[in-house]
Amino acid sequence: MATKDIQLPELGEGVTEGELVKWLVKPGDKIKADQTIAEMMTDKATVEVPTPSAGVVKELKAKEGAVVEVGQVLIVIDTDGAAANVAATAPAPTAQASAPAPGAKSAPAPQAQPALAAKTNGGGRGLDVYPPPAENRVLATPATRRLAREMGVDINQMLGSGIAGRVTREDVSRSGAGATQAGIPSFPTVARGLPAGPIEERVAIRGIRKKIAENMQLSKHIIPHITLGDEANITALVNLREELKVQSEKTGVKITYLPFVMKALLASLREFPMLNASIDDAAQEIVYKKYFNIGFAADTPNGLVVPVIKNADQKTILQLGKEIVELGRKARDGKLSLDEMRGATITITNIGSIGSTFATPIINHPEVAILGMYRIQDKPVVKKGENGKLELDVMKVMNFTVTCDHRLIDGAVAARFLAAFIGRIENPGVLMLDMM
Repeated sequence: MATKDIQLPELGEGVTEGELVKWLVKPGDKIKADQTIAEMMTDKATVEVPTPSAGVVKELKAKEGAVVEVGQVLIVIDTDGAAANVAATAPAPTAQASAPAPGAKSAPAPQAQPALAAKTNGGGRGLDVYPPPAENRVLATPATRRLAREMGVDINQMLGSGIAGRVTREDVSRSGAGATQAGIPSFPTVARGLPAGPIEERVAIRGIRKKIAENMQLSKHIIPHITLGDEANITALVNLREELKVQSEKTGVKITYLPFVMKALLASLREFPMLNASIDDAAQEIVYKKYFNIGFAADTPNGLVVPVIKNADQKTILQLGKEIVELGRKARDGKLSLDEMRGATITITNIGSIGSTFATPIINHPEVAILGMYRIQDKPVVKKGENGKLELDVMKVMNFTVTCDHRLIDGAVAARFLAAFIGRIENPGVLMLDMM
């Protein structure tokens, strides 16, 4: 039988390792060349890993949740295609028994446990519990899966309360007080309000979360941040979007406020080019960008990622709206390519889509500014009516912030930039002139 080691290939420029998110094959499976065998999460994106050779999977060399280095053996395959599907037909025994002596009665074979099941002690009472193994379709961290096994909880039957249905540690604790199979008494858990001692969960900082942490720490360490905020009357913009919404939906594009904000930002950047720049710290130089690549923060189940719309100044409102939707969907599915997250000259964070009214965002280094947009609110205002009498009216308002690198951008410059930006947002007619 000829076997071959399949190593983890290069995952992208500068990427040296990845977290094994999910196996797409198992021992005994027949695979073809270039077939996807696993999903790996790097510090930049989730990528599919193909096999360069065909054969039968003989052994998986890493567990889901493990960090695998580029060049490390991922699986072993039988290139003759003659390997038996051992894992699919008979689980491995938990222990080997010695051969019986001549004439002695054979001891009954030990009962095999379900594959990947964890043997626990039923909460410290010396009781063996074998909960069902967690299926790949269940979203949960390795630590949460381990807790479910230790508590004897079937995680496959749980509906998670976390993002995208992810099962959390609290879900496991609330699901029941532990093993009750085969008459085994339950044991105390936090969900029952009984003392169970301190409960902690430790999860390694890996993948996208690790990269977010590194970038944010670097940014706050290097950049002296300054944030300014102001309120914009967007009543005219709300009305304009409502007029264009029906027409845009006929083209299959749902128009949000983000494309209009991008257009107002682009026009303002031409007036204030120092916000569309970066600082080369090593060379001590300011790098003014003559192109406009707008990043927008996207909230995903795996953390915050920033897709980038390249050459945004050359695209229409409809084109921007379509690209925002497509990149946002890929971000949530973990399918963004490295190129789709590179090269931003400035970033927009739409915290208002979640409901917040104000924040102090962190700049995405090496950029020198980030624009924040927030929740739309109704605000009562007093104005003069046609008869000259004061009347009460309601306008639509939205808060905007600009956070800048104070090494390059003075507070007065940031204030003038924000005033120019809000002037365009409040007057869509002026914004349309800028788009000509």
